[in-house]
Amino acid sequence: MQKKESVLQVIKETVRKHGVLSAALFGIVCGAVVFTLLPPLVLAQLIDLLTNKHTLWMEGILLYFGLLALTGLLESARESLLTVFGQKITHALRSSLMEKFGRLSANELNRQEPGALVSRFVGDVDTVENLFTSGIISMFADACKIISILVVIWLKNRGLAIVLLVLVPFLYWFTRTVQKNMLKAQIENRRAVGRASGHVPETLHNIRTIHTLGKERYMEERYDEYIAESYRAVDRTNFYDAIYSPVILILNAIVVAVVMLFSASGNARVLTLFGMSAGTAVAVINYISQIFTPVESLGMEIQTMQSAIAGVHRINEFYALEELPEKYSGQKTAEPQNRPENPFVELQNVTFAYEDDSRKILNHLSFQVYPGEQVTLSGRTGAGKSTIFKLLLGLYQPGEGKVLIQGRDAFQIPEHEKRSLYGYVEQTFHRVPGTVKEQITLYDDSFTMEEVREAARIAGLDATIEQLEKGYDTLCTSEIFSQGQWQLLSIARAAVAKPKLLLLDEITANLDAQTEEEVLQALKRASEGRTVISISHRVNAETGRIITF
Repeated sequence: MQKKESVLQVIKETVRKHGVLSAALFGIVCGAVVFTLLPPLVLAQLIDLLTNKHTLWMEGILLYFGLLALTGLLESARESLLTVFGQKITHALRSSLMEKFGRLSANELNRQEPGALVSRFVGDVDTVENLFTSGIISMFADACKIISILVVIWLKNRGLAIVLLVLVPFLYWFTRTVQKNMLKAQIENRRAVGRASGHVPETLHNIRTIHTLGKERYMEERYDEYIAESYRAVDRTNFYDAIYSPVILILNAIVVAVVMLFSASGNARVLTLFGMSAGTAVAVINYISQIFTPVESLGMEIQTMQSAIAGVHRINEFYALEELPEKYSGQKTAEPQNRPENPFVELQNVTFAYEDDSRKILNHLSFQVYPGEQVTLSGRTGAGKSTIFKLLLGLYQPGEGKVLIQGRDAFQIPEHEKRSLYGYVEQTFHRVPGTVKEQITLYDDSFTMEEVREAARIAGLDATIEQLEKGYDTLCTSEIFSQGQWQLLSIARAAVAKPKLLLLDEITANLDAQTEEEVLQALKRASEGRTVISISHRVNAETGRIITF
């Protein structure tokens, strides 16, 4: 069964794993809210003492500044812990996404645009981090602060509390309008950025064709179109962001002015609602400033949450993609005895078509390859030669028929058994980050240094590697080997695991005659005692049995 995952599950697991951090963050958030309310109340008492011509008590002054300092420290601690917690969430999500990526089927990988995949690992994960650092937790703190301030204001000046309660519906409507328009613009921007990100690798992949057909200007215009869409969306986002804060600040000033005018009106009935002492007036003004700041933040936090929800939705779509079957969990399957008369590789009446193409690539194809035999698949481009390799590698299942290796369904062979079963040498060497040794072992520490050197010797590359500054521990860069030497390194990578079957995919197609001869000699050494299936458009007497399509 496919492993069920979601952003919520990853977050829950992260919170459980870092319970101390989560509890500390919750405690500091609550403490910051409580201590924010205290300084204005202490200040009100001090000012009332002054207006009543009493002497200020030094302890009260120290208490006021001490509370201000403590509030600042708590806010700073909250931001620091939020940053750390957000990084934990980001790390957990990206690790989970990479695990999911490794479980995806070949069909799903082929359907995904590179730019869309990158945007999930980068942009969408960042929005989920913002969901906590600038979203849920900050929203909880600001909501608690607003409610607490309203309670205090109700106790100190009911008229002002009524004014603020009347103002809340307008603030809610205005904030929601800004949020919806900003979210729409941000989603459009993310789509445009995804298209632009995918356009770059697409251009690089097809650069020869683009140069040949003179389509450079066309590709440039397409990229400019995607970037222009992104700019327009960002401009709309900036516009709504620019108008929100000034409106909130103007409302802040209007409320303060109204309260001060009513409290100075001298009308007894008005004063029953708005009357207050000088100290209370200072505290109330302070609270008004404090309440509008979190209201402004609250609007932005809700908008951040909505933007993050779009990212969460996209990540959950990625989690829902089709995975490889359960056999990739590493469980062993029964391996039947391989008798000499049995084929090593067998295709039985195989029919296959890719999901996005109704055309049948293979149609009722059958052939056998026996242990120790060398077979070459030859034929026109598009006849299905590479598709046969994909079926043998277990990347796809045939629509009809069976693909068997030593009597076992190739698609059901567990992942951990594959490298010792077959080696795959492609037309182009795919370098991984790391040393020369790691190019050969692919980070598998089970291979000894002697095995690595033997693989390089078989490939005819051991002397060249030993001449490098650090030998096998030399970091690989594109310039340390020639094209032919990279292909020899690919043979060493396949040979180090001593596989029983070699799959060779047009590995001499782009080589000159001398280099081709070196590669063929390396292949001859690597093929000794092994079953070999190769794809080639050029055949000769040493090619072995030829299967033509």
